[in-house]
Amino acid sequence: MGILYRLQDELTLVEKASKHDGYFHSVSNTLLMLILGMLCGLERIDDIHDWLNSRPTKVFLEERFGIDMIPCRAQIYNILRAVNAEQFKLSFISWMQSFLNEVLPNNTIAGNTIAIDGKVICGTDKLTKDGNVLNIVSAYASELKMVIGSHKCMGKPLERTAFRELLKLVDIKDTVVVADAFHCNQPSAKAIIDASADYLLVVKANSRSLHSNIKACFDKDQAQAQGQQATTIETNGGRHEVRTAYVCTDIGWLPSKEKWLNLSSIGAICREFTKNGKTTCYTHYYISSIPLTPEKLLHHARMEWGIESMHWLLDVHYSEDKTRIWDMSVQKTLNIIRKVALNMIRAYRDAKHNYRTPLNSVMKANLFDLDVLGEFLEFCGGLKLD
Repeated sequence: MGILYRLQDELTLVEKASKHDGYFHSVSNTLLMLILGMLCGLERIDDIHDWLNSRPTKVFLEERFGIDMIPCRAQIYNILRAVNAEQFKLSFISWMQSFLNEVLPNNTIAGNTIAIDGKVICGTDKLTKDGNVLNIVSAYASELKMVIGSHKCMGKPLERTAFRELLKLVDIKDTVVVADAFHCNQPSAKAIIDASADYLLVVKANSRSLHSNIKACFDKDQAQAQGQQATTIETNGGRHEVRTAYVCTDIGWLPSKEKWLNLSSIGAICREFTKNGKTTCYTHYYISSIPLTPEKLLHHARMEWGIESMHWLLDVHYSEDKTRIWDMSVQKTLNIIRKVALNMIRAYRDAKHNYRTPLNSVMKANLFDLDVLGEFLEFCGGLKLD
């Protein structure tokens, strides 16, 4: 069974869990059509509806999927409101697990970096009486550039709880989970270890004592004596950046060591930027449950940035923050649809094109030529899962 057909099976499970009494249009087909529209780079439901009703697309849908009726705009919104967003979330996680089992060597994600962070969907504050906004916490396999799962919460303060709940849903065994300072707390570190993974957490002033102790260890005079170091240099867009990493695994002296489950090493990365003759620098500090090397610290810390790139893509390609749909459940469903589309586009782009090919180029090719979209779907159907 290929990944496309497994996706259709998961959408059928979503339909069974959804409360929809329509006789002519199914939840699974409607979700599939929206995914196809987003594979073409269409961001608004109205635009997808217009595309679905074009004669070439109608012929394509009937020949490929046996879909011979297109819901009207109002019906699409009604069907989306009926979708069981919780089941859709679980089906997405299950589908991605199958996806990764196929595309990864030895069917394992072990050794990869999993970046976890939340993204507020702006505008959803108007959907709640207290003004809280919808916050989607995502788990992102950074080396693969794919979202493997997500979990919602209402407002930033609840993101820590959503972080720990998400860890229970995704299979991240033997990976390294990286997260920002907001999640640098002992319950989250324990939740990562309980998920059979390791942690690399940014330490800032919100963990004042820990931060000051690590900072003292890596000051200029002590770095050479107590730590190992490695440096990378990068020039891009007229900006010259030097990143130097220091690590220390001899941390028996650290006062709070026993409070952090499996804490094995600390680290620091000094980043120095030079642009237009002006140089700025700052340092980030880390704790980890693995015995870090400077090279590992540089790699995993760099991989954390990938999730911000994914958040940026959701806003740039699909205008997520500008989506004005006054239903929280529909917002959650559309967030997952966008992530399904991005994951499929990345898999296709990386297999068939240069990795530098912009994702919107793949989307436009799908939109302007249905034969290209057909080849895209044949590729996805050809990735065998069983």
